[in-house]
Amino acid sequence: MVLKQKSDTLGALSSGLCLVHCVFTPFLFVIQSHATCCSHEAVPFWWKSIDVLFLVISFFAIQKSVQTTSKKWMQYALWITFLILFIIILNEYTQAMKLPEESIYVPSLGLVFLHIYNRKYCQCANNTCCANN
Repeated sequence: MVLKQKSDTLGALSSGLCLVHCVFTPFLFVIQSHATCCSHEAVPFWWKSIDVLFLVISFFAIQKSVQTTSKKWMQYALWITFLILFIIILNEYTQAMKLPEESIYVPSLGLVFLHIYNRKYCQCANNTCCANN
């Protein structure tokens, strides 16, 4: 029930935390490299897994948000932005394309903006105004 009522808040928070995670990852590597003094340890598994956690949370937040939005375009915008984020994160694991590290910031910021906009301007007072009806 909380997810349905607060899906845009949860989505904006999740996307914002994903953005913070992406911004601070390079700093973590610098700190880790200095702390281990020339050791070539891999990135901790739990740190890489946070990407997947943010994707799962974002998926469910978007799923609920599109059910309660009053604008059809918002449904498409949320899903397309999520798909771009998914592809970029998948590419981080597979290295199928050479993308700049900063490319993940655009869909993350996009989801934050879309969830906040949807929460402020596109909410239905009842089930009759929703874009799905």
